[in-house]
Amino acid sequence: MEKAKKIKYSRTDRMVLGIGYAILGIFVLSIVIPLAYVLLASFMDPTVLNNQGLSFKVKDWTLNAYTRVLENGMIWRGFLNSFLYSVVFAAISVFVTLLAAYPMSKNDFVGRKFFNVIFLITMFFGGGMIPTFILINQLHMVNTVWAILLPGAFNVWNMILARTYYRSIPGELREASAIDGANEIQHFFHIMLPVCKPIIAVLALWSFVGMWNSYFDAMIYLNDANLQPLQLVLRSILVQNTPQPGMIADIQSTAELAKVAEQLKYATIVVSSLPLLVMYPFFQKYFDKGIMVGSVKG
Repeated sequence: MEKAKKIKYSRTDRMVLGIGYAILGIFVLSIVIPLAYVLLASFMDPTVLNNQGLSFKVKDWTLNAYTRVLENGMIWRGFLNSFLYSVVFAAISVFVTLLAAYPMSKNDFVGRKFFNVIFLITMFFGGGMIPTFILINQLHMVNTVWAILLPGAFNVWNMILARTYYRSIPGELREASAIDGANEIQHFFHIMLPVCKPIIAVLALWSFVGMWNSYFDAMIYLNDANLQPLQLVLRSILVQNTPQPGMIADIQSTAELAKVAEQLKYATIVVSSLPLLVMYPFFQKYFDKGIMVGSVKG
């Protein structure tokens, strides 16, 4: 088997590649260094961290922050809630998005331009928090999981990506299914959905991550502590261990509370990010393919 010929680059090409690699290296370091700092700081003794910074001595490490976080029973309830909310939200969002994008990808769809304008308007203008809360309250969804799952299930940007992906699929597939007697619904579920696995994986991942990291809607609409997602539970733990302005306490107790809060901050970041870091590698191949194929045609 012949060895692949080594590509010879000109001096200009090598210079451009060198600059590109340098910029890419700086970009990677700007991501990796903060992640490594947060991970190491979560294991550090808060006194050593505040006085000396990071230390690689084992004696300066402690698991107190993780013990404080994980021994809280609401953490596990928040994990379960966040996982269920994220999975259900991703399923609803992807299904609704794919259904909306399919007719919008057809040039012969009556009213396509009108709906395009309506969708684009919603990307730049919204009703605001108070009118939205009034609407959710009138629909009797306050303090229910539906207030978290339904209002943001449809995302216009995701619909545009799915529409672009549909247009990259050869039209001969529709002609072949029509010859076999399939209507639009049968064609969509039996032909289009199996072909759209890459974009489905991308949309599902984005929806899952968005819901997993979300806490504001839960803070506004959920009053029951048993319904709160992980991010809101972690926020509550962090707030409870943070000294408040005007707090009446001796200086030593306040300083200790501040140290604990600093350590808990890093531990909560690691705890909340770990599931996403574990999940990303399994979606990587679909993620790359979905983005690239969907960007070929417009």
